[in-house]
Amino acid sequence: MSALSQMKLLINLAQIDGTVAERERNYITNIGRANGIYPDELKPLFDQKHEPIVPDNLSRESKFQYIVTLVQLMKIDERMYKEEILFCSTIANKLGYRKEVMFELMLHVKPGIMSDSELKNLQLLTEKHLK
Repeated sequence: MSALSQMKLLINLAQIDGTVAERERNYITNIGRANGIYPDELKPLFDQKHEPIVPDNLSRESKFQYIVTLVQLMKIDERMYKEEILFCSTIANKLGYRKEVMFELMLHVKPGIMSDSELKNLQLLTEKHLK
């Protein structure tokens, strides 16, 4: 259930600017594949709006992965809209982070692949923002 919820959040974020770019669609599809959701299962979801549901039983690691994937998607097209930042902030809050976490994330999250050490350091930085 949480993988599908995450896909819907990513799709909502990608739809904010009115268009889901090819890079955004590919990113979401790859995240889906990594979580056992096939592209033909995802395709119809791109034509819908979804309730921003965040599971409440997520581990710290899962919360971190949720918010990092959202910020990576936001940065993937090299344009960040105010609405996207607000959406990510809202989800971060629902995940149990204080709003200041977005500063850390926007400074340190890369739109591409991040090394394990980069992710580990970022997770340490963001954990201090958990409520």
